[in-house]
Amino acid sequence: QVQLVESGGGLVQPGGSLRLSCAAAGSSLSSYAMGWYRQAPGKERDMVATITTSSGTNYADSVKGRFTISRDDAKNTVYLQMNSLKPEDTAAYYCNARRQFRSILIGADYWGQGTQVTVSS
Repeated sequence: QVQLVESGGGLVQPGGSLRLSCAAAGSSLSSYAMGWYRQAPGKERDMVATITTSSGTNYADSVKGRFTISRDDAKNTVYLQMNSLKPEDTAAYYCNARRQFRSILIGADYWGQGTQVTVSS
């Protein structure tokens, strides 16, 4: 199993930046596809960005060009750099991990507890 802990959230003004971190323990992330998801109260949890074991990335249309997901397997950490933040980015952000075999995701999903991002003037 893998335990995930997010950090880096906070209150920022529109146009500001934050970098979220997801630190893993219990397993090496080298064999896991990773993702960042976000959820506002009363809404579904939506994908923000994903990254494969070989660092291929995918982004939600709403964050393309503004957010960057990256991984440092040596540090067992995944990051989400968030630039040009908008009020609609306000949500709890969650880190996700799932085993990857070739291009297939297998096994259980693992989730962190979340970190709050609030974008407001």
